[in-house]
Amino acid sequence: MKRILRHFTIDTYSLWLTSQVAAGMIFEEGIKTLIIAGVAVTLVSVFAKPIINILLLPLNMITFGVFRWVASAVVLFLVTLVIKQFKIVGFHFPGFNNVWIDIPAINVEGVLAFIAFSFFLSVLTSTIYWLIKSY
Repeated sequence: MKRILRHFTIDTYSLWLTSQVAAGMIFEEGIKTLIIAGVAVTLVSVFAKPIINILLLPLNMITFGVFRWVASAVVLFLVTLVIKQFKIVGFHFPGFNNVWIDIPAINVEGVLAFIAFSFFLSVLTSTIYWLIKSY
């Protein structure tokens, strides 16, 4: 139970943070939809993602795990099918300029939006899990 609650908290926070950084992820009823989407992402990640990973195992083995985040794209797609108030219409990142780093603006639609959001969510959740383990 503690593990699922931690997954829910991290997944919900990651969804919210991602929607703040990149436009295109829509929660039609606000925080209510965010919480429902967090529950759905957690449940699909815990129960269906292992099956998706097994189905994608040949691709993961050929690419040495590079396509591991494709399972997250499938998870996001399944959640958007189940929860009608949660939509992904595109991935619109305005870019980031700093003295040390320059990230260009990214605008993609359709399947690439799911892939971009899943990649961003995977990096974000992995970072959060890494931070939690180090403390």
